[in-house]
Amino acid sequence: MCAHVLVAEDDPNQAQVIGIYLTAEGHSVTVVHDGAIALTRAREQQPDLLVLDVMLPGMDGLDVCRALRAESEVPILVLTARSSEYDLVRGLDFGADDYLTKPYSPRELTARVRTLLRRAKPRELADRAQAHRLGDLVVDPVRHQVTIDGISVECTYGEFQLLEVMVRQPDRVFTRQQLLELTRGTDAYVTPRIIDAHVLNLRKKIERDPSRPARLVTVFGVGYKLTDGS
Repeated sequence: MCAHVLVAEDDPNQAQVIGIYLTAEGHSVTVVHDGAIALTRAREQQPDLLVLDVMLPGMDGLDVCRALRAESEVPILVLTARSSEYDLVRGLDFGADDYLTKPYSPRELTARVRTLLRRAKPRELADRAQAHRLGDLVVDPVRHQVTIDGISVECTYGEFQLLEVMVRQPDRVFTRQQLLELTRGTDAYVTPRIIDAHVLNLRKKIERDPSRPARLVTVFGVGYKLTDGS
């Protein structure tokens, strides 16, 4: 089960080991070393799982956990050097799904990750199976179908990916780089300008007047947002 795993660990050596083992399992891995950055990346990239060290600079790992749990069901595996029952219970109370106490075996970590991903898969599939409606725009991931006012709109794979990402968070402003990472990952051979091309083509398909877009709107100096068109 390949997944995108966000690792927040302030120790570069431990972070490297975690990355090596998770990559060997077939996962794509993003590593950060700061709590506030971890929270930002989790919100931007929507990883499948978060490996979160408690003792992080910038923002405590438990605060990151609590903030994310208020807005997301992403599985969270907490790493802690604290071994007291109070600290471990506190982490679970803040929304962590599992924990490992340092020192730990990297193989045990990868096993815990596999278990959490298996548990999360039914929730993920159920969420992705839902058709997303925004005004008279409907994006259906199961049928890979887009409709406007009940009329089917033909979209390329890239255009559909873009709409599916944006319709899940209406009115959120995405930068081109964020949209690129959320739809294409970290492909070094693709530039953010492909997002502009998709937007241009989508406007021809979903806007009443493509020259005056009301659904797929440009936020000058930042990026794009998807609205209900009202």
